[in-house]
Amino acid sequence: MTQARTTQARTTQARMTQARMTQAQMWEAKAADGRGAELLDWAREHALPALDGAERLELFSAPGERVLLISWWPDGTTPAAPPEPPAALLARPVHRWAFRSEYVVSAGSES
Repeated sequence: MTQARTTQARTTQARMTQARMTQAQMWEAKAADGRGAELLDWAREHALPALDGAERLELFSAPGERVLLISWWPDGTTPAAPPEPPAALLARPVHRWAFRSEYVVSAGSES
């Protein structure tokens, strides 16, 4: 194996090892008709602050007045859960999923 390939294999393995040490929590809510902006504001004001200790947080909006929140947590921790939004803001119950990261490729990383 060439030195470049060996370095690439080690880099890939390091990324994969690091990725296995991360949990991701996804939280998705669909707003009641016409209340998407309010639900997004609620998530900024209440859900994000409740996730103290997360390594990373991302808040998304999507067509259909949906709001998605993804939080990343170190392995071995118990991820915090965002509070429930007021029922009047929701078209249906919030959906939640938990994932473990298995592989990560970042833009600008070695190829």
